[in-house]
Order: sequence, then C-alpha cells, then structure tokens
Amino acid sequence: MSNPRIHPVPALTDNYIWAYRIADTSTDVLLVDPGEAESIMNYCSDHGLVPRAILVTHNHLDHVGGIMEIQNHVQIPVYGPARTARFCSHFISLEDTQDFMIEGCRIRVIRVPGHTLDHLAYHIEKDQILFCGDTLFSSGCGYLFEGTYEQMYASLKRLASLPDETLCCCTHEYTLANLDFALTVEPDNPHLHEKLALSRALRSNQKPTLPTTLANEHLTNPFLRCHIPEVRRAAERHEGRSLDHPVEVFASLRKWKNRF
Repeated sequence: MSNPRIHPVPALTDNYIWAYRIADTSTDVLLVDPGEAESIMNYCSDHGLVPRAILVTHNHLDHVGGIMEIQNHVQIPVYGPARTARFCSHFISLEDTQDFMIEGCRIRVIRVPGHTLDHLAYHIEKDQILFCGDTLFSSGCGYLFEGTYEQMYASLKRLASLPDETLCCCTHEYTLANLDFALTVEPDNPHLHEKLALSRALRSNQKPTLPTTLANEHLTNPFLRCHIPEVRRAAERHEGRSLDHPVEVFASLRKWKNRF
C-alpha cells in the first residue's frame, strides 16, 4: 500500500529521506529526516519539487546531517526536538507543541521517547501518514539509546493506536533483517512468510519495502504483538522464565534482537 504523494529517497547506507507532497496539484514538499543533502535535492530537482520545510524526528546524524547544506540552497524552516537546533539555521522547536500547520497541512506531533528521550513522530491525519523515525520499523522497532523499555513500549502502543490504514514511513530499510528475527519468534505465522516473500521480491528489484501499514504491523511486528500468547511463550522460552506483563515480553524481545 502506498500514496503517490510520499516517496522514500534512499540515502547513506540504508536510510530513507521522505518527501511528502503537500497536495495532489502542488509541487511543494516537506522533507523528513534528511541525513544527507545530495540525494534528496537531486530528487526534488528531477521531479520539479520545491522544499518548503524539514521535519526532524530526532537528532542522530543520519537524520540531520544534510540539513545545513539543504538550507544553503533553500532557506526553509526546520521543525523538531530542541536538540536539533545546532544542526540548522532556521529552527522551530516542537517541545511543547501538539500540532502545527505548514502550507495549510495540519501535522500532529506525537512524543515517542525510547530510541532517544525527545524522539518525535508526525501524523498527517488527512492522508493517514505517519513519519515514525527510528521508533517503529517494518516488523521491528528502534534500538534504545536513551529511553527505558517501559518508555519505548508505551511509545509503540501510542503509535499502534492510530488507524489500521496508517502508512508508516520508517527511516531505515531493515525489513528483511527484522523479518528474520520475527520468524524466529513466530515461525508459524503465515503473515510473516507472506511478507518475507513480498519483501524479497521488492528488494531484488531495488525497490523499497516501505511504507508499511499499521494493519500489517499488527500482524507481523513482534514488538506490537507482546500480548499475543505465541509471542509471549517464545520470549519465555528464550528467557527460561515466566513473563507476567507485556512490557517484560517487550524487554525480552528487544534484548534478544540486540544480540540476534
């Protein structure tokens, strides 16, 4: 499932910079997490698109490394967590913002601590598009650099509560590796086998596996399935003990994935 107004532009090793066209008839785009400038600026030039703003989910270099160079070409504002300010010249902090408007487009800010403490996600309700940074991945979730397991689990639950048709625009091409782990947890899950076949076909043709949908993630993402008995039992077998709460299951899965 996709939307013609969003496009993942490959960057660096396995990143995607997202370009979101604000309206069907518009050439104005929002850029999300530009870890480098060249690839996204070339994409905009080739497609006649005009960047109007940059959204940043968190301040890791592979998400902000291209901002200054982009701003050298086009003087556009950057929206994001306060720690992003040092990477750009025209910055608008979203620390205390619930939603905001850009070029008539309303964007909801969702706080999702875990990968970093100030990580943000952006939900565009009119198109049911979610820019989730390194919090939610296709069949996976982000590494915890700063937050706790409880925080990350709550953040994923927050995102998982959005409508099933939500398009999740993750920022790394991790799907195949994540599916390998997910199948270790749930080897008999038919949805995982179906997704693996589709994802392999896409990658063999150098096509992105993203965006994914929340509906699919509910079926194929072990980190959103901590309440499912099969997932809990797999985590318990790995731990060698009982796990009484989904947060414990999540922590077990995340530590397991770290060493996978």
